[in-house]
Formats: sequence, C-alpha cells, structure tokens
Amino acid sequence: MATRPIASAVTGPAASAVLPALLSRPYPAVMGILNVTPDSFSDGGQFIAPEQALAQARRLIAEGADIIDIGAESTRPYGSQQPVTAEAEMARLEPVLAEVVALGVPVSIDSMKSEVVAWALDQGAAIANDVWGLQRDAGMAPLVAARGVPVIVMHNREQVDPAIDIMQDITAFFERSLEIAARAGIASDRIVLDPGIGFGKTQEQSMLALARLAELNAFRLPVLVGASRKRFISTVVASEPQQRIGGSIAAHLIAAQHGARIIRAHDVAETVQALRVAAAIEGQQ
Repeated sequence: MATRPIASAVTGPAASAVLPALLSRPYPAVMGILNVTPDSFSDGGQFIAPEQALAQARRLIAEGADIIDIGAESTRPYGSQQPVTAEAEMARLEPVLAEVVALGVPVSIDSMKSEVVAWALDQGAAIANDVWGLQRDAGMAPLVAARGVPVIVMHNREQVDPAIDIMQDITAFFERSLEIAARAGIASDRIVLDPGIGFGKTQEQSMLALARLAELNAFRLPVLVGASRKRFISTVVASEPQQRIGGSIAAHLIAAQHGARIIRAHDVAETVQALRVAAAIEGQQ
C-alpha cells in the first residue's frame, strides 16, 4: 500500500468534543454515506474511484452533512455481501480517506474490523461505526477505549427470526454491548446506539423498530437511525433503492420525533431540509 501523509488523528480530549458538538442542535445531525465499495445495495461502484469518492464527499458536505461515514466493505443488510480482508478495505480507503478528513467534517469509519478502524483513526477519522456493536471483533472495544473516540454500536443478527420480539432482542443486544464497553473502559458519553434498520430483521421488524424507537431512550444514550433507501420502504410502495427518498424521509422524521439524534442518509440535502423544517414547525407550537 502506498504511503501518504497521515492526517491529524482526533483522539483523547479532542475526540471527546466531537459527539457533544454533533448533538447540540435542536434537530438531528445528518451523517452522509460514502461507500467506496463495488457492491453496496444502493450505490455500489459509483464512488469506488478516488476522484468520484472525494467529489461525493464534497457534495455531501455542501448539502449539509455533519458527518461523513465512509465504508469499504459492503454490509448489505439483505445478505449476499462479499466479505473482504482488512488489507482490501484499507486499500480501497487509502487513496481517499485522508483527503476526506481534510475537508474538515468529522469522519466515521464504517468497519467491523478493529485493524481497519485503528488504521482509519490514524488517518484522522474521528468516530468508529461498528455494525456488530463491539460483539464481533474482540479487539474493537479495547481499541475504542484506548483512542477515546465515539463509537456507534449497531444491533445486528446472524439470521432473521420473524417469531421474536425485535425490541426485546435489540435491548438484550445493547445490554451485552454496553457490558463489553464498560469492561473495556469506554466512557458511556462516547456511545451511540443504532437499532440497525434492515439488519437481521424482517421488513415488518424494521418498521416496528422505528415505531417503537422511543423505547431505546431508556438507555439514556443518543440514538442513530439509518433507514435510508432500505427495502422495507418497497413493501409499502414498490420502488427501487434510488426511488425511496420519500419513504426514507418519512422514516427519518418519525425517528427524529421518537428521539433519534443522528440520521444516516444517502440523500443529504433532502434529509437536512426535512429535519430542519420539521424542527422549525415544532418550534412554533
């Protein structure tokens, strides 16, 4: 892998300021999605070329993204994902990550591998985003604790089970994740919970998780929701991923009403507008 100048890593005291700044507004922060993958369900291959990825990052920031979430391994929530090695992830990220960090917006690294997260933090990423909630890679929690960065803990399941109470499953999963975090020494004020819409869930369970999202407020931790372009939308109105902006916004507005403080979205401009207008209207009450 070619070497590049390493951006200033956001760790320690500086890292502790990232999350409070994102959560300080009257409307949720918006995380823009940047997939440098060939096979993501919605935009696979569009931004695999470094110049396209950097242009997309600039576009997301111009549209109002508060965070850029960059990932180099598709976690396709409906299965059929192609696992890649840590070396392959880093090779995809290496041409673009430092340049995206240099744009000045906090960057989260979407990876389930502690080796990749450690490398990305060295490049200047400020947030770890683990789709297995600290429960897949035993090195993830100690790494996050040592670096002092915020971590997004997402609920996931190996298999879909239509018979379970999905909110009970999510709650039990988060309790396990928080135990792991506490043992590793991760400060609770650096943890964000994500119910994992579309991951290990039926379409009905994904909608139920959104409908009952407020139950997660019992953890007294910020909640992130990423319903953007997810398949459950097409069970209500038949649509392809790029045709699901309206459904995505509907889901995200409901999530915000139920307490979500960060929204992860492909369509940043539309999402920012919807959240800010909704907050302005609610402010008139």
